[in-house]
Amino acid sequence: MSAAVERATARHRYRIRFSKLGKIRFTSHRDVARLWERALRRATVPVAYSEGFSPHPKLSFGLALSTGHESLGEYLDVDVTESLGDPVDVGALITRLDPGLPIGLDVQAAAEIAPGTPSLQQSVVCCTWRIGIQGHGCRHLAERVDDVLRADAIVLTRERKGQQVIDDVRPAIVALDISGDAEVTADLATQPRGLRPSELVAALSRDTGDLEEDRVMRIHQWLSIDGAREQPLPLPLDATSAPHAEARAS
Repeated sequence: MSAAVERATARHRYRIRFSKLGKIRFTSHRDVARLWERALRRATVPVAYSEGFSPHPKLSFGLALSTGHESLGEYLDVDVTESLGDPVDVGALITRLDPGLPIGLDVQAAAEIAPGTPSLQQSVVCCTWRIGIQGHGCRHLAERVDDVLRADAIVLTRERKGQQVIDDVRPAIVALDISGDAEVTADLATQPRGLRPSELVAALSRDTGDLEEDRVMRIHQWLSIDGAREQPLPLPLDATSAPHAEARAS
């Protein structure tokens, strides 16, 4: 095989970090994937395709974000057939992608990642959430948080793959704190069995049922590397718009 052919068939993988804010939060994970496919195609990014009878673009998303939730840190891994630069010119990439992305989906950072890098689905171990809460029990929210943190076990019945299962979810609550009059910030584990924000709210009102999930935002997704917590792709220092600066400071 000639060097020219080898270069043409070579694969590079890039990780893109983006936010999902505003009305776009009501768009499902599957539809967001379609929006990205269209944006990459319109931007003429040389996306690699799978082989076989029904080839599809080689895109890999991080942990799915529930419809209705916002995020300051979503991730997309893209296999391409040509280098996008070393390092990637993020500004130029944004200029190419912006016309094809709806309001609320904004590219924050991009970088090439090494071959064999574990998928985000495998490697993200924890997420930081800001969870708005509503209901009569909000006036006792600080007490509820203290009760959850002191508990040795918190047993909930929840649905998994269409089945009702009984779990002790206390190990999945890594950190929990009050961040507003009716708001908490929580680090929730994603492995071995993840805890959803709605399930945390259920844990906070497990004896009374007087709290409900309000507006929810994912602030961070975290990897564990040699015992240290790291982001899959940190924000650049010049990401200083209000929400992006908040994500950098968190």
